[in-house]
Amino acid sequence: MNLQAKIFISVLSKVFITIVIGGVLSSCAMIKAQQLEDTEQLLVLAGFKMKPADTPAKMAHLKTLTQQKIVAHQKDGKVYYIYADATNCLCFYWGQEQSYQHFLQLQDQRNIAQEQRITTQVKEQQNLDWETMGYDMAGTGMGFN
Repeated sequence: MNLQAKIFISVLSKVFITIVIGGVLSSCAMIKAQQLEDTEQLLVLAGFKMKPADTPAKMAHLKTLTQQKIVAHQKDGKVYYIYADATNCLCFYWGQEQSYQHFLQLQDQRNIAQEQRITTQVKEQQNLDWETMGYDMAGTGMGFN
């Protein structure tokens, strides 16, 4: 193999690796965005109120808060729970103890439902009898023959 071919293969390999890494990173970003959207929907369902950072001063303050986590804050002897999001909704959500407890319940229910879906999928996969269905691992019966 000549030097030009080796260089071409090396460049091609690097391009391929870059594309794969880019795909993985974009998939991770999409999953993160979906998780944030799900969390913000749960906050609303739990009774949290949304306040936009609609002025430069509010946006500057929003950026100083802990991002994308519920944090307890005290004001005038009361506890408020704040969820700040300076990158997606450009807002914060606030609620009191009742809303926070309701959020935790909704989050638990969502997690249980996800676990049940996964368990059901695993059971379905375990129960699938490939031979009875007419498929073997060589691909016959699946349109590969």
